Amino acid sequence: MQTSADRQDRHQYPAHWEADVVLRDGGTARIRPITVDDADRLVSFYEQVSDESKYYRFFAPYPRLSAKDVHRFTHHDFVDRVGLAATIGGEFIATVRYDRIGADGMPATAPADEAEVAFLVQDAHQGRGVASALLEHIAAVARERGIRRFAAEVLPANSKMIKVFTDAGYTQKRSFEDGVVRLEFDLEPTDRSLAVQRAREQRAEARSVRRLLMPGSVAVVGVGRAPGGVGRSVLGNIRDAGYGGLLHAVNKAFPEDLGEVDGVPAYRCVRDIGGPVDLAVVAVPAEHVPAVVAECGEHGVQGLVVLSAGYAESGPEGRERQRALVRQARAYGMRIIGPNAFGIINTAPDVRLNASLAPEMPRPGRIGMFAQSGAIGIALLSRLHRRGGGVTGVTGVSTFVSAGNRADVSGNDVLQYWYDDPETDVALMYLESIGNPRKFTRLARRTAAAKPLVVVQGDGSAPPGHAVRATRLPHATVSALLRQAGVIRVDTITELVDAGLLLARQPLPAGPRVAILGNSESLGVLTYDRCLAEGLRPSRPLDLTTGATAQDFHRALRAALADETCDSVVVTAIPAIGEASPGDAELAEALRSAAAAVPGKPVLVVHVELGGLAEALSAAASTAPAAVEKAPRTEGGAHRPADRPPTATAEAASPPEGTHLIPAYPAAERAVRALAEAVRYGQWRREAADPGKVPEYDDIDEKGAARLIGELLARGEGLTISDAETCELLGKYGIPVRRALPAPTPDTAAEAARTLGYPVALKATAPHLRHRADLGGVRLDLADEEQLRRAYAELTELFGKPEELRPVVQGMAPRGVDTVVRAVIDPAAGAVLSFGLAGAASQLLGDMAHRLVPVTDREATSLVRSIRTAPLLFGWRGSTPVDTPALEKLLLRVSRLVDDHPEVVAVTLEPVVVAPHGVSVLGATVRLAPPPARDDLGPRTMPAY
Repeated sequence: MQTSADRQDRHQYPAHWEADVVLRDGGTARIRPITVDDADRLVSFYEQVSDESKYYRFFAPYPRLSAKDVHRFTHHDFVDRVGLAATIGGEFIATVRYDRIGADGMPATAPADEAEVAFLVQDAHQGRGVASALLEHIAAVARERGIRRFAAEVLPANSKMIKVFTDAGYTQKRSFEDGVVRLEFDLEPTDRSLAVQRAREQRAEARSVRRLLMPGSVAVVGVGRAPGGVGRSVLGNIRDAGYGGLLHAVNKAFPEDLGEVDGVPAYRCVRDIGGPVDLAVVAVPAEHVPAVVAECGEHGVQGLVVLSAGYAESGPEGRERQRALVRQARAYGMRIIGPNAFGIINTAPDVRLNASLAPEMPRPGRIGMFAQSGAIGIALLSRLHRRGGGVTGVTGVSTFVSAGNRADVSGNDVLQYWYDDPETDVALMYLESIGNPRKFTRLARRTAAAKPLVVVQGDGSAPPGHAVRATRLPHATVSALLRQAGVIRVDTITELVDAGLLLARQPLPAGPRVAILGNSESLGVLTYDRCLAEGLRPSRPLDLTTGATAQDFHRALRAALADETCDSVVVTAIPAIGEASPGDAELAEALRSAAAAVPGKPVLVVHVELGGLAEALSAAASTAPAAVEKAPRTEGGAHRPADRPPTATAEAASPPEGTHLIPAYPAAERAVRALAEAVRYGQWRREAADPGKVPEYDDIDEKGAARLIGELLARGEGLTISDAETCELLGKYGIPVRRALPAPTPDTAAEAARTLGYPVALKATAPHLRHRADLGGVRLDLADEEQLRRAYAELTELFGKPEELRPVVQGMAPRGVDTVVRAVIDPAAGAVLSFGLAGAASQLLGDMAHRLVPVTDREATSLVRSIRTAPLLFGWRGSTPVDTPALEKLLLRVSRLVDDHPEVVAVTLEPVVVAPHGVSVLGATVRLAPPPARDDLGPRTMPAY
């Protein structure tokens, strides 16, 4: 029988169902439950739906909703009857509802687990993916309320709605009766439904960024009347870059008779602009931004770049202002870069957009760049501009985004865009924090399989105002997980650019074998040593002597590239003296022609005080801006660039199609470090093609483990279970734990030893002595009762009373290597499996390796071999190799346990003794808790704000 409290809960407004979503065309909408206050909105919405759509919804002409209909469609109990609406600007654009039904098809309550579902989408918004997004959200709501299956009846002519259901990826049954198509489908997510959802997510988020980076028209709001200031500067930067669309200047303080500013049409507000505006660059004080956003939303602007400061970076008041900004922009379906942003750049020839504070447009190229910090963005752009004293400018930029406070558009969104952007070959990212590590690693893995992704990761602390989920994982663990996902993880901006320039213009090395040649023996030896330090396999350097000519370099490089035992070549060059010594241009041409003659292997140059050679190797392809003519206005008054052929400067700056420009480095360690990252990334790409599989084990009792976990959690929400319960749970996954019996007295210790059988071990399990054999709290190989009692007396004499020591007796395991296996569910990153050697190696040196769960067989193999102390497992210095295949199976079983049961939030097996034959788990702890929310399995949503 239901209590009044139960009935109240059924009618409580479920605020957690509210969500912002990105639609198929890149616009946004808000999804929320329909309430009794929505009657007028519902009627207005229905009036804007065509008669045909109404017919498809109700199977008959239905010109208007009756009062009874309005009451039914706005009064829900949020359990058996639920309605959701998609809104833009506060008005409905689509609705969906479900009604729980019984086996007879009539209205029902729980435990009935089937519901009828029906949609209605305004004709103006059909084709935008609104229904697909609503289906994901109503399905998640239904699962939460205990509904496992949807049924829908659709007219055969309503092909669009049939496609929404059939394309969703759920397991379906389809029938035809009485002129109606009946679809039934289970709501449990399948591999196909998740794949469909993520493909839609990628397309929608990529298009939302594309709308920002490729606008057909731009308005700069906040252009000063006098030269100078942020707005006027950005307007000039857009104009001088040769932007290919319509450009407008906006300032409410402009005189009414002002027609243009710097040759750009001027307006007092966005609403005064005659045509559509795709992008607004906002450079007004923070207190005036809401009015500008409202103007833009009412005018149909698609996106905003907010340069204005005074938001979350300024304190709590600014943080609230930032949240209000995001809510306001999303209400109009707009996305935001910023606030406090540096801006965006797109060098594509048909766009040429420099909506940033960078005074010069970088040269077009194949590198995409993202930074959260404006200062870092400036540093990245200036580094790519350099011609000497560092890495040469061998390539340019495709797109650049500096997102500032990253209140809306994030690195994940830009990564979605770069994934299938044909203009971007390499992605460089400076991330001060990762707001959604689980999603980022998923996107990074997919992107890295297609193109290199190089990341400098901050210390994990979020800048003020960044709404990021806290991770409990150490910084080093997050870095390891990024590398597992194929990310090229570097530590500095210098390394970021070094690696990016190599990957942008050179092929990936097929392996770690490096040939070294040059005209300096000492520089060659230094390069050789650095290769060894980075784990590469260099051959002995070939010294061409200081008298080497350009032809000598050409012949040597061509021979090295043709050598099948070589995967890459590092050329070292120092200034030479004498009439026969080559000039910079001559040497550069010799190296380029040799590389072109034998393509397919990367070539790098280490040069010392050779600015001329660095410039020559870049083949006049620096990232310095090309000369751009000022653009005239069109007849309509909007500012457009001139239709003109490429200038001589731009033409000279463009290398021949397919040319592999050779990057030059001022120091051997920088060149070798970049090469080592390329080698590791190439190896990851080859392995990613066959990631392995998650094995099945016949002896795993998944249902039995689930029952046990349910019974244990019934005692409390978060608990570390007892040793006996731990052994029982692990046993259901084929993980035996060597039995240990408590020994509070010498007599109970002797009794325990007789039960287990000699030889035995006596251990102190007090927290300060646990797993610390070095402190003497463990006695091994006790062969009889006399030795046991003597050891017991020694322990109590050294460390205190038995109740303080908590001694246990355990049967001896075969000798081997002590290791530790851990698994933890992090609220941000997900489930992580870790492995290392027990003791100082893992505790003091942090020598642990990590993988995301579920772990495949190939990943388990690499996990064991990833730690620096791995040689101890494989017969180091004549020791007996241990049973690593058995260890890998143990890792896979632990992975399966935490993947199958997210309530298992932490597992520690320590020590795990890996013997020449088999493994023995001597200690284990398991912690249970209600599982954290899995946002990657739910419907698509934008980050909450």
